[in-house]
Amino acid sequence: MKKILFVLLIFIYALGFSQIDKLNSKEPLVKDPYFKKETNVAVQPGQKVRFIHSDLFERKADMYGGNPFFTGNVQFEHQGAMLTADRVIFYEKENFAKAIGNVLLVTSDGNRITSNEMEYDGNTQRGIARGKVVLTDAKQTISTDVLYYDRVKNTAYFNSGGTINDGRNTMWTQSATYFIDSKTNEFTNNYTIDNAQYRVEGKNIKHYQNTNVAEFFGPTTIINKEKPSNYVYTENGKYLMNEKQVYLNKNSRIYYNGKILKGDKMFFNQLTGFGKAEGNVRLDDPKENRYIIGGYGEIYEKIDSAMITQKPYAVKIMNQDTAYIAAERFLSYQKLDSTQKKKSFLRGYKKVRLFMTKAQGRADSLSFNETDGILHLNVKPLFWSGEKQISGDKIEAYFNTTEQNIDSLKVIGNSFAISKADSLTLKDEFNQVKGNLMTVFYQNNEIKIAKVTGNAQAITYADSEDAQTKKLDRIGIALSTCGQIEALFEERKIQIISCNIGANSDIYPMSMIAPEKRKFTDFNWNTKDRPRKWEDIFLDTPNYEEVKYETDDTLYQKAEELRKKEEAKKKPKTIKRDRKL
Repeated sequence: MKKILFVLLIFIYALGFSQIDKLNSKEPLVKDPYFKKETNVAVQPGQKVRFIHSDLFERKADMYGGNPFFTGNVQFEHQGAMLTADRVIFYEKENFAKAIGNVLLVTSDGNRITSNEMEYDGNTQRGIARGKVVLTDAKQTISTDVLYYDRVKNTAYFNSGGTINDGRNTMWTQSATYFIDSKTNEFTNNYTIDNAQYRVEGKNIKHYQNTNVAEFFGPTTIINKEKPSNYVYTENGKYLMNEKQVYLNKNSRIYYNGKILKGDKMFFNQLTGFGKAEGNVRLDDPKENRYIIGGYGEIYEKIDSAMITQKPYAVKIMNQDTAYIAAERFLSYQKLDSTQKKKSFLRGYKKVRLFMTKAQGRADSLSFNETDGILHLNVKPLFWSGEKQISGDKIEAYFNTTEQNIDSLKVIGNSFAISKADSLTLKDEFNQVKGNLMTVFYQNNEIKIAKVTGNAQAITYADSEDAQTKKLDRIGIALSTCGQIEALFEERKIQIISCNIGANSDIYPMSMIAPEKRKFTDFNWNTKDRPRKWEDIFLDTPNYEEVKYETDDTLYQKAEELRKKEEAKKKPKTIKRDRKL
């Protein structure tokens, strides 16, 4: 049985070489264009490929152009490189060798190339290996189907697809050049680099094996394998793969926790989750329909927070309106509540300015719980809605999270609501409600009701409406002092619908109340600081010209004149007497 198996193996071995001879032995030598000598490259002249050993030597006139061929444990040497194979055809005149079967080339610096076949040109010191090619050196292993090897430049190149493994990363690409001296891989086509934590995909890269640094010169994506939705994109940058640090220089983006950070120059540390961006910074939060733009930004992936500075502003897109907010610094972060539900927050610090079509505001700072729709304006806030102004120590705006519009306001401390008595005129007439605590309710994006508790006071203009003409006739001014006041804001007036707890309310005709008594002492109607367009948020104040209102005190002045005349009549007359001489 053993004898039969041995004979069978000899037969297969001989058959393989007979097939090679049948296919190639009669054909003249045709060298690949790769072997063409470059005129600008210095190659040591006159050194021949040297035969060392073989089990069998043959030369036949009708085979391989009469050149010798060697079979069995063949060894050739050239300038410190050793070539071994099952068969080698040596073209003496061309100083060219073809190796077939179990080919191994070991270079003088210890690099090893194994393949099914290899052609080697002693004049150019170039080789082409084909079939299950593996190049191994101290840093990595390249596996491909066809490999072009240049001993002068000490480079290896393939374009038939290949895999590179360095023990840390596994790389795949269609074409690559390996610069052996500098231990640099250059991929000019699509590639993938894979390790335990990250996968890099892109086009056009240099990977330095000595430092494990990659430089990107085309579209590149670095994906977190544990959380694939977190990844980095750039078109030019550097990746320090040992330190897990990425420097991004062109069209770059960092995707993290459902958000996107962009900027001209960026940095990201995959270990700490810290990233930063400089120049044309934009932080997108698609879930909250909000983005922040500024000159500098930082993100903290692991605690899901971000900071934007250098003239930043935030834009939140809602169903029926868009909120534009400016501040000197913004913080955006996620936080778990007591039920372990993650909620989204936005904070703005210093010189907060807000513009919406239906509402505008300014304050020193802002805190916005976007998940629950609660907006806090802190430190001397002012809030405008239509022809109405709200102020206080602190204002809280509550949004309907479904409709995404303002549902109500809570004004805490020194709450003060002012409304033009007639928005169609420039008369100096304002309805006013104030107190310790005020709750304002909206209807159809307009202030509808204000409830005031604690030292509640109101100055309101009282009118009567003609049932037929709908014309308003001024009755007078109502002065109200109560523990609680509930005021109804209508299109052109305020109606006090309840005044409870120590109520004291009187209506005075226009002739009986002086102009200075028609406003509270802390009346603060402000038109110069109110943003009228969204671009005004970038200004400390738009400093619009103050609206000049006309005081109508005609009735009061006439009444004053009559009162003065009546008082004059009541005074006793002085009798003049002539002095006698």
